[in-house]
Amino acid sequence: MNHLLSMNELSIEDIQYILNKAEEFKSGKQDKIFNDKMIANLFFEPSTRTRFSFEAAEHRLGMKPLNVEVNGSSVQKGETLYDTLRTLEEIGVEAFVIRHPENRYFDGLAEKINVPIINAGDGCGNHPTQSLLDLLTIQQEFIVLQGLTVVIVGDILHSRVARSNAEVLRKMGAKVMFSGPEEWFVDEWKEDFIPMDEAVEAADALMMLRIQHERHSSSMLLTKEEYHQQYGLTLEREKKMKSHSIIMHPAPVNRGIEIADELVECERSRIFQQVQNGVFIRMAVLKWALTTNQEAVDHGLLIKKR
Repeated sequence: MNHLLSMNELSIEDIQYILNKAEEFKSGKQDKIFNDKMIANLFFEPSTRTRFSFEAAEHRLGMKPLNVEVNGSSVQKGETLYDTLRTLEEIGVEAFVIRHPENRYFDGLAEKINVPIINAGDGCGNHPTQSLLDLLTIQQEFIVLQGLTVVIVGDILHSRVARSNAEVLRKMGAKVMFSGPEEWFVDEWKEDFIPMDEAVEAADALMMLRIQHERHSSSMLLTKEEYHQQYGLTLEREKKMKSHSIIMHPAPVNRGIEIADELVECERSRIFQQVQNGVFIRMAVLKWALTTNQEAVDHGLLIKKR
């Protein structure tokens, strides 16, 4: 069963297969390959980009999405996530897309469910489809990842994007550094933190992160203006970036805080390209999860079965 739960569980061959398939979808190949397959989207947290990106991907593949309204479902009556999924599975759902506030909500579920689960984000833990679309965006810019310097900036501690991206980028050979307020450092990565002014000069790809206020136990110590001046990508800092460097952000962007308003859509920015790539990556992930992988085997790529 091809669940996509975290980037750690994907082999490099799996990753390359998904990236290649996403490029094929972007070129207009193979739409409507899953006519009439039902898929259930369960979002236990607010989401705009990820939710609609999945829905767009599902429609382009010809699938029939069921958007489960969590607030009006039996979850509100105390039904477990497992029982909800099993019920939908018996109704005929052939895959699940799930976002959930708990870290690793999928532990213990994946072994019991007989259709693929695609993790659309779990707490502060994993966001594999965001990592894959970020990889695709970087790959469209640079020929190889080996030796590339990627600096991730901001609310590292509460970011599932930072965690997933750091793991996979290092696996693919990139050098990953971090920057931002010390209160949001991650202990295991402390030696890889650098000041913001050094970060903008070192990065080939500068990944700015949203401040995750909803996951903080107390208010941020800095004002928005102070944060922008100390840790944000200001107009002055952007001028110190390498000529080929790109700016990324998983969005939604807090303009004028994490990044200067003028830089969100500047020449270096790939922020909206990331959003566009998200649809093709999610199409590719669904293709990977729902097929027997025979196509990849035929092309000499080894796909690991789970």
